[in-house]
Amino acid sequence: MRLLPVLTAPLLIAALLAGCATPPPPSGPLKVQVLAINDLHGNLLPPKGLRLPDPAEPSKTVVMEVGGVEALATAVKQLRKDQPNHIFVAAGDLIGGTPLLSALFRDEPTIESLSTMGLHVSAVGNHEFDLGRDELLRRQKGGCHPVDGCKGPQPFKGAQFQYLSASTIDTATGKTLLPAYLIRRFEGIPVAFIGLTLAGTPGLVMPTGIQGLRFDDEAQTVNRLVPELRAQGVESIVVLIHEGGYTTGNVDECPGLTGQIEAIVKKFDRAVDLVVTGHTHWAYNCMINGMRVTSGHKFGSMVTDITLTIDRQTRDVIDSQARNILTRLDQFAKDPEQTALVAGYLDRAQPLIERRVGRLEQEIRQTVNDPAGNWPMGLLLADAHWAATRAPEAGGAEMAFTNKEGVRAGLTPRADGSVTYGDLFTVQPFSNELITMTLSGREILEILESQWRSRLGFDPLQPSAGFTYQWDPKAPVGAKVVPGSVRLNGQPLQMERDYRVTVNSFVAAGGDGFSLFVRGRNRQTGMLDVQALERYVASQQVLRAPALDRIQRLN
Repeated sequence: MRLLPVLTAPLLIAALLAGCATPPPPSGPLKVQVLAINDLHGNLLPPKGLRLPDPAEPSKTVVMEVGGVEALATAVKQLRKDQPNHIFVAAGDLIGGTPLLSALFRDEPTIESLSTMGLHVSAVGNHEFDLGRDELLRRQKGGCHPVDGCKGPQPFKGAQFQYLSASTIDTATGKTLLPAYLIRRFEGIPVAFIGLTLAGTPGLVMPTGIQGLRFDDEAQTVNRLVPELRAQGVESIVVLIHEGGYTTGNVDECPGLTGQIEAIVKKFDRAVDLVVTGHTHWAYNCMINGMRVTSGHKFGSMVTDITLTIDRQTRDVIDSQARNILTRLDQFAKDPEQTALVAGYLDRAQPLIERRVGRLEQEIRQTVNDPAGNWPMGLLLADAHWAATRAPEAGGAEMAFTNKEGVRAGLTPRADGSVTYGDLFTVQPFSNELITMTLSGREILEILESQWRSRLGFDPLQPSAGFTYQWDPKAPVGAKVVPGSVRLNGQPLQMERDYRVTVNSFVAAGGDGFSLFVRGRNRQTGMLDVQALERYVASQQVLRAPALDRIQRLN
């Protein structure tokens, strides 16, 4: 038998101290993973017929089976699996403009899904205000709806992630409606996440829902916060902003960047390291003034996987890398927890979602590459709205216009050629009322000219059948419409005559920058837009896309 040496007290203490020695500090820079999404719009299920840039030829689009929360959750889990320092963020419009499965329950399923998925923080988008400030706060804090009560299987707990908006100010208090930023520490190093709502929100939502709120300039807001954050020891700054741009390359490139985001980012303090964007439903990966600027399309079709490399001494970002990853259904299995959540709501909503309304010959696309500005689905919606309001007792409409932003999807026939109520609701999810008003021919012409003054450059309204006009791209703003070309049923529009015109209640209140509709007189409120669409589809033996000839471009 072997005897062990006997340790004296001093030797024993030394041995114990050796075992408790402080480990050496981590060597090398800190890696932080930021996973980002934007513009989910309550798409719990994979969207049908979603078109994305063709990887082989970015100038073209192809239909891909991507998105929905089941594949999205799996992608997020797999991407962060081996990352000890990670955070899951969003750039807004997670709710609002949502398919029926989420909208029927006031978007509580989407909030619950993202909370379960582990979302940490999100900027507030304009669509978060679709039902007003009080409803946004309820979605953050929880509780039953004051009118509808609780529609889910249990009382609504509210978001388990934090909404941020540094640029949305309650004018009564002078304070932000929601927190301006969140500071998260990774191995002791602070990283700040600032949330921004686009300054143009008042032109995108119903005025009654944002009374008492002010939407400040995005860049000024960020730059004002930088000294405050630095005083707290923060050097690494991430901005989550609900504003974006458009590019001409693939989803991980940045050629031909246009839109609001470039000008905004160029005004940011150089202390900002990463800008996660949204709003335009586009995908890109840019560098602007040394700042990484990303966007991940829409509807959960992509996750942006971003790596920030941070110097441990300066606590500042010294490098950033990003890639947009498609949530392809053939690559990411369904997450069981999300499947159970979706199934529970589907059981309650299925009868309404699957109710068959009509038949469709072939896909009617939301938009096509038409230089004149005709959108197949937009023209069809204008026809549906006109049909619902043309009878004298319904308003006596002679024409109808639809805003492009109100067209949220196209229509794809089911295997048996049918179209369901759920499909129609996905196209028009806002439940806006139809408003028929009186406008003179001169006022209608002014409205047409205002299509070139909006925030989108050329933002064409979609007219109903029988209304046609031509425009000249070489003509100056304010004189784009070719004189004498505006016609109704083949007859020239008479400047001094009054006409009855139908638009949705959002546009009637001046939404999307079409403030001239506020002049409308003798207003009559009709049915909801989705009800008008349902009635129109049911009246057609087979639904077909309208011809793209109502708006004509010269030269």
